[in-house]
Amino acid sequence: MSTSADHRILPVPEGLAGERVDAAMARLFGLSRTRAADLIAAGHVELDGATAAKSDRVVPGAILDVTIPVEADPLAVVPEVVEGIKIIHDDNAIVVIDKPVGVAVHPSPGWTGPTVVGHLAGAGFRISTSGASERQGIVQRLDVGTSGVMVICKSEHAYSVLKNAFRNRTVDKTYHALVQGHPDPLEGTIDAPIGRHPKADYKFAVMADGRHSVTHYETLEAHRFASLLEIHLETGRTHQIRVHMAALKHPCVGDLTYGADPTLARRCGLERQWLHAVRLGFEHPDSGEYVEYESPYPDDLAHALEVIRDAH
Repeated sequence: MSTSADHRILPVPEGLAGERVDAAMARLFGLSRTRAADLIAAGHVELDGATAAKSDRVVPGAILDVTIPVEADPLAVVPEVVEGIKIIHDDNAIVVIDKPVGVAVHPSPGWTGPTVVGHLAGAGFRISTSGASERQGIVQRLDVGTSGVMVICKSEHAYSVLKNAFRNRTVDKTYHALVQGHPDPLEGTIDAPIGRHPKADYKFAVMADGRHSVTHYETLEAHRFASLLEIHLETGRTHQIRVHMAALKHPCVGDLTYGADPTLARRCGLERQWLHAVRLGFEHPDSGEYVEYESPYPDDLAHALEVIRDAH
């Protein structure tokens, strides 16, 4: 994906007489031979006004005209206001948002959709520069398919304080999940290590050599086909709730990646897992006071829950 191009015109110096065009370009422009050959193959190189072939030899004084497209960086933050992101709280240290489904927290290879970091840049928020450039100010993450409340740091001080708070597990992270069936017991703790799935790199699984992962759950409502759980995370592994509930044979409703029933998902009108970050509580990095922020269920999850409540 080209965003712009670097255009260069140079006469071939005496020292490169008789070199192949790709070798001459590599020397003149500091490119790799492969990149030079790719540019020639794409028709971006002219020698004395004629399109060059990589096996052409250069003569001193010949004009080498090269257009080098600038490749878009997949990790570049594109400032773009995203419809549906709500600001719950904003001060000098932090901004707390309600993240909708379908929005990634930060850019990553292979993701071309909207991001929280891009939205904040587009909306004019100044975010902490701590962390890798594409995830500045980010101290926690929610999956693309998970909605709810999250905090982003605006000051360097807030970033270091909250990064430690998440690392030391002093942040209260509360989720609601609608899971298939009825967990037995109705409340409990899942302590099972999580690692990358051995057969699918986009999935995770309970693995003996995985990372320590602890999930606490309690049943809020039990219905015929599904149960609404309140979940507190002690650790914060990628897909942790989804993997742990699937390991109990009670996957989140709609979570087809982790074995949910597609018929029930369709019946509920769900196109993603029923999982929502409802509450986030922590000591404010500036005042030290305990603060708590909440996010109501979005429309798709509220509708699915009503379908389950009404199912007999």
